[in-house]
Amino acid sequence: MMMPRVTVVIPAYNGAQFIGAALESLLAQTRPAEQIIVVNDGSEDETAAVLQAYAAQICIINQPNLGVAAARNRGLAAAEGEFVAFLDQDDLLLPNKLKLQVDCLAQHPTAGLLHSGWRLVDEAGQTLSDVEPWRDLPVLDAAGWIRRMPVLFSAMLFRRDWLMRVGGLSSRFKQVCDVELVQRLVLAGCESIWLPQITVLYRQHSGNDSRNTLVQAAECWAVQDELFARPDLPLELRQLESESRYYNAVWIAWRLYHTQRLAEMTHYLEIAFRYRPGTWTEAMLQWIELFKTYEASYGKSLDLAALIGSAEWQAMTAKLLKLQAASS
Repeated sequence: MMMPRVTVVIPAYNGAQFIGAALESLLAQTRPAEQIIVVNDGSEDETAAVLQAYAAQICIINQPNLGVAAARNRGLAAAEGEFVAFLDQDDLLLPNKLKLQVDCLAQHPTAGLLHSGWRLVDEAGQTLSDVEPWRDLPVLDAAGWIRRMPVLFSAMLFRRDWLMRVGGLSSRFKQVCDVELVQRLVLAGCESIWLPQITVLYRQHSGNDSRNTLVQAAECWAVQDELFARPDLPLELRQLESESRYYNAVWIAWRLYHTQRLAEMTHYLEIAFRYRPGTWTEAMLQWIELFKTYEASYGKSLDLAALIGSAEWQAMTAKLLKLQAASS
């Protein structure tokens, strides 16, 4: 029996600093990819020169700058593998990533999506923390995805026919096209499974797209709006709306806090308060615990005194206490 062919797609935009290391981690896999496609999405730095050094080992596609979704779709259109992996230009694969994931997905012929854990590293590649989302979400079914949506594209492996069936990624989103795609896959009936191992290094640096948290926040909320506006959403999933929106709002608030957007942070915490039964005190204590957990996942400690002592937090506290008193 022949092993499935694997295509890896890397979207590249001004990635000269890190893309060489990403490619080296891919070429060092114990189970090599049969096809490596790099889509140079209109880079204006030395990305093209870095890629040229690997021209004999990879397929390079050049296009004007159309965004990460369009770049991934261009690579997907050229993909020949039964399995497709996406690797971001600044991430690194651990040596057994493809072997472990291909073996696991091959043993589960009804699954179209496999997910695994990741290690957060700093710009120099030093470990910050390991993220093992299966511990909080042991079953990766539709309800689990809607409750938490723990997406990291570089840590996934897909069956290409499922990606083609749902039409690839949507270019309407700059930050969360991966989340929106997974959402569509799951609602289309794509079975997903965990490989409960760390397989990728997720690099944190000042140039991360995800640091544009205002766009990330708006798009995360818009994707949820679309989800719960679907007339075909099964009742058992629609009943998860309050829980899903609550945790999404708190996570967005933390991302905004993490990038010092405190006014916008309090806006999303006020939204979260609408979706959580209980008192302001109970909500605040839970938010603090969640913020601590999220900060720890990035190798940091929450500065609680600075958070609750900020003018933005104090103003939010007064507002929510007044609302609570008015409703009691």
